Amino acid sequence: MKNFSDLLELARHLGAGDATLIEVKDIVVRDELARLCLEPRCDGYGRSMSCPPQVAGPQGFRKLMPEYKQALVFKLEVPKEVAFSFERNEVLALIHEIGAGVEKVAREQGAVKARAFAGGSCKELFCADYPECRVLDEGKPCRNSHLARPSMSGHGIDVGKLMETAGWSQRLVVDKAEPMATFTGLVLLE
Repeated sequence: MKNFSDLLELARHLGAGDATLIEVKDIVVRDELARLCLEPRCDGYGRSMSCPPQVAGPQGFRKLMPEYKQALVFKLEVPKEVAFSFERNEVLALIHEIGAGVEKVAREQGAVKARAFAGGSCKELFCADYPECRVLDEGKPCRNSHLARPSMSGHGIDVGKLMETAGWSQRLVVDKAEPMATFTGLVLLE
């Protein structure tokens, strides 16, 4: 296994509260999680290239997994009030930015197939002021390809199990007793 400790530090420098490496084989992918994008229909469904039905989904992610050995998993913890406010989009945008930044540096360092995944629809996070996704509607290049990353949910990645594998307690926003919420992202590394 390669030593990616500098990428862990980079993730923290970019804003992650914590980051760790796990083995890709330990990532749990569940078809039913990706189906939640459709029913009940997520606001991001069909509105961008980073969300279903435009992403490869659970089957596509499973096909990718053998090409990678490690995944850098990172998290942000925020007060639950933030998770239920408009500020949530700022947190999710930061998840995309951290993932994109780590992916870029990993590729520059020789992990040429590094690939980041994030939470939240890039349409809502980066192009909310535009009526349509430029790629889907006009066939033009993405306005924010340097930031927007594919949806973890759309690929069926079990975020709860991901956090457990990373050694972190899961802070669910639906838990009324929990004052904090956790948001995560990941970068696949060869």
